[in-house]
Amino acid sequence: MSRAKRGPMGGHGMKGPAQKSKDFKGTMRRLISYLAKYKLSIFLVLIFAIGSVTFSVIGPKILGKATTEIFNGLVSKVSGEGTGIDFDAIKRILMTLVILYVVSAIFSFIQGFVMSGISQKVAYNLRDELSKKVNRLPMKYFDTRTHGEVLSRFTNDIDTLAQSLNQSLTQIITAVTTLIGVLIMMLSISVIMTISALVVIPISLFIISFIVKRSQKYFKYQQEYLGQVNGKVEELYGGHMVVQAFNGEEDSIKEFNKVNDKLYDSAWKSQFLSGIMQPLMMFVGNLSYVIVSILGGYLVVKNRIEVGDIQSFIQYVRNFNQPISQMAQISNQLQSTAAAAERVFEFLNEDEEDITLENPVSIEGLEGRIDFEHVKFGYNEDKTIIKDFTAHVKPGQKVALVGPTGAGKSTMIKLLMRFYDVNSGAILVDGYNVKDFNRRELRELFGMVLQDTWLFSGSIKDNIRYGRLDATDEEIIEAAKAAHVHHFIKTLPDGYNMILNEESSNISQGQKQLLTIARAILADPKILILDEATSSVDTRTELLIQKAMDNLMKGRTSFVIAHRLSTIRDADLILVINNGDIVEQGNHEELLEKGGFYANLYNSQFANQSDEELDKEDKIDKEVV
Repeated sequence: MSRAKRGPMGGHGMKGPAQKSKDFKGTMRRLISYLAKYKLSIFLVLIFAIGSVTFSVIGPKILGKATTEIFNGLVSKVSGEGTGIDFDAIKRILMTLVILYVVSAIFSFIQGFVMSGISQKVAYNLRDELSKKVNRLPMKYFDTRTHGEVLSRFTNDIDTLAQSLNQSLTQIITAVTTLIGVLIMMLSISVIMTISALVVIPISLFIISFIVKRSQKYFKYQQEYLGQVNGKVEELYGGHMVVQAFNGEEDSIKEFNKVNDKLYDSAWKSQFLSGIMQPLMMFVGNLSYVIVSILGGYLVVKNRIEVGDIQSFIQYVRNFNQPISQMAQISNQLQSTAAAAERVFEFLNEDEEDITLENPVSIEGLEGRIDFEHVKFGYNEDKTIIKDFTAHVKPGQKVALVGPTGAGKSTMIKLLMRFYDVNSGAILVDGYNVKDFNRRELRELFGMVLQDTWLFSGSIKDNIRYGRLDATDEEIIEAAKAAHVHHFIKTLPDGYNMILNEESSNISQGQKQLLTIARAILADPKILILDEATSSVDTRTELLIQKAMDNLMKGRTSFVIAHRLSTIRDADLILVINNGDIVEQGNHEELLEKGGFYANLYNSQFANQSDEELDKEDKIDKEVV
């Protein structure tokens, strides 16, 4: 999986509620089809939910029998026509209740256990799919998204989906089975009382609909502003040193507070509207209790029901209202589930690179001849960066790409490795179009060392071995020696087994760069790409690496992108690029003799350098040799 860069070692996302889904029905249909593989487990959840609800809803009616028994015993005792309360009968009723509730609790526990397993399996499999998807996405996808936005698919959206799926699916099953079970028990006591209790349902549904419609837009704003807050935090955290260096703390705080205030306002309104749902539903539910009590008392007087039935019925009304009030919460959870699932599915639906071909060209036996034939390219269709790039590189040549910032040097490397495809023209490797190779195999030809070091949390040995996973320890040490980093590694507490992480403050930027160079040396590529590879090291170390690179580049086609022109004086071919075109090409001496663009660049770099500094560099160079 590709790692988003956060300093030297990677980064983390932030969590937040998901916004409203754009296509609720379509997303839920796809999610349901995705859950089809777990249909047996979901069926078990349904069975245990029905069992739990069944044993639970029987309880109030049996408890009503105990109330009736106590009432009849007291009446008979007062009237002198009986022996009083039958405590043995009450004991049997209570024991039956205990057994029913224990069995209900066990079934509920099993239901929750199975449902938790389903939700976590869904999260696991989706993360696995996202991880594989990342490696199939084109580079242009990541150029148009922030690291945090991509990471949020793995963190925010998957976690939200798993949690809300677990809660909402369980609540839906429980609510539906509870409503059906309670309705049956209410009808078994009194049809008239049931009809009177159901009168309040339309009122409840109206309240739910009214509040949900008004709260949804604030939940949407809340997610939008949460994303902005996350972006500000990521920006400030990543550049806190720059912020402090330029005394930008106050401006940063002001900008953050603006977004934070908007988040507070939208979050307050969304949470307030969601919060008043329960009190309103309780008020409506209390109205039904009043109706039931009055009508129940009348029916007892008429001997149509027993006294205990009123108590049972009130409990059933409460149990009936509870799942109705939960519908609003379930509705919000389903919106959250759909929004998170939609973002995940959108990521999985992104256009992929054509990784493999039916009849690809083999990379075996290639020499490393590179031809750029009238290459034209632009990141956006309406803006061409590379206008008409033509160059021919022989196998084993050291080619330097020089030019001002934004001239297109790095872009040409990205096109060569097929991170992007040319708009027109062609790039050939040994006469074969790069589009005729499998991308993965094509990139096996290249070894790359970038200006920005990339190391993962792990040992130094594992970081170097990343260049070739089957390398032996001896080969790793040889690569480190070639990169002139072996001596430094041996001075570390655990040597090659030292773990690199965010706290590895004793590893400088230059030393990290040396490790990435050792990694490239270990990979032993056909074609080497160095993009400002020595920009983070001192002059002596730079010259040492330069000598090591010279040995490494022998027999290999090499592309060197450099702003410090002193490092590419021995290049076989220098391509001077400006505004996407090659304006000059030749070796160092030839280009200086022309007195053109390259000569101006070279002379401008050394115009202010004293003779003493030049003599010092020459002395160091001789020492290295």
